[in-house]
Amino acid sequence: MKRSSIVLGLVAVSLLVACTEKEVILPGKRENIRSILSEEDIIEAPLSAASRKLTLPKVSSNASWTHRIGTPKYRPSHPALAAAPSLVWSADIGAGDGKRNRITADPVVDQGRVFTLDAEAQVVATSTAGTTLWKTDLTPARDRQDEATGGGLALGAGKLFVASGFGTLTAIDPATGGVVWQQDLESTGSGTPTVYDDLVYMVGGDNTAWALEADTGRVRWQLTQASDIGNVLGASAPAVNDKFVVFAYGDGGLHGAFRKGGLRLWSSYVSGQRRFKSIAKVSDITGDPVIDGDIVYVGSHSGRLVALDINTGERIWTAAEGAISPVWPAGGSVFALTDQNELVRLNAQDGSRIWGTKLPNFVKYHPRKAAEVYAHYGPVLAGGQLVVASNDGLLRFFNPETGAMTRSVEVPGGATTAPVVAGGVLYVVGTKGQLYAFR
Repeated sequence: MKRSSIVLGLVAVSLLVACTEKEVILPGKRENIRSILSEEDIIEAPLSAASRKLTLPKVSSNASWTHRIGTPKYRPSHPALAAAPSLVWSADIGAGDGKRNRITADPVVDQGRVFTLDAEAQVVATSTAGTTLWKTDLTPARDRQDEATGGGLALGAGKLFVASGFGTLTAIDPATGGVVWQQDLESTGSGTPTVYDDLVYMVGGDNTAWALEADTGRVRWQLTQASDIGNVLGASAPAVNDKFVVFAYGDGGLHGAFRKGGLRLWSSYVSGQRRFKSIAKVSDITGDPVIDGDIVYVGSHSGRLVALDINTGERIWTAAEGAISPVWPAGGSVFALTDQNELVRLNAQDGSRIWGTKLPNFVKYHPRKAAEVYAHYGPVLAGGQLVVASNDGLLRFFNPETGAMTRSVEVPGGATTAPVVAGGVLYVVGTKGQLYAFR
């Protein structure tokens, strides 16, 4: 009993001594414990003017815009556009974005026509003066228009190729809207096709690569990848050069193959994860493959952007910047919209960050419920500026050298596609199913 009393006394004295110790206040900013956990802030080291210096390709006028920008043959190096374009006309293209159905196809332009795909499989041709020329509904006879969504457009081999969420790839006469042929993809066709010479390439269902004859729709060859269910609507467009085709899949996988015979040359994966962000577990390739010389740039939804050697698939560099759309390479830099809603400029040689400009992120901020974010599309280099279209109702223009925003233009209802530029006019599709032209 005596020994127990001594022990208890010592404990009491220890507690009293601890209570008399001076409280240590740690230095630093106090954060609300209920605030949203986010990826650590990136602190950019100050760069010299020489480090930021940028020499862009010469501005030139392009008459058409027929594909996503991943294939060098179709990517304009620096299209002409006025410094401060304004809205000149708008035209209805059909169903806009809704709770179940979304527009995912960027417009394409050629021979005085602008082609669009609405949220319910309707293709529309609009003149560059804003007049509707024809409409073609690709909804199968036994289905309803609202039962599928998504798709993509490409022009080539004298035809308009339309991938549909109903699981078809359709070749259409651009002049009349008449169907030339249609191929069943045996899975959703929400991706974007790429035409090169006599073949059409696309990814169906996020796990099957197709090469089809442009004249007939006959299957030339296929490649497959492991299926994946956690995908973003709209598969990436294949990137093609004279020798190779690069496919991207929903599980983060990549295939480099010989474009004519389909022999697989290499396989690779883009994988990553951001702390505290469950959405980063979606491994889909959202930054379509973009070929620039012998390098392929590919970005994922899980916070990674990589540069690969197109001949071997070997990794050149990896950046902790996920790309939500195709990057734009120019002047020794790579410009991208990231999964954290930033517009960034990276060094094309090593992937190092030159600058980053934050864009609007959460639509509504609430400590316990902040789920919906603004959607941004692009970037496009045009008229000496980077252009980003957003569903918050603005087209934003940025200085490519510094990342500073130079101006903004209103898009009624907000944008739902990337902007495209042809003939000195910028075209973008709005969330309400309208095609807008800015000059």
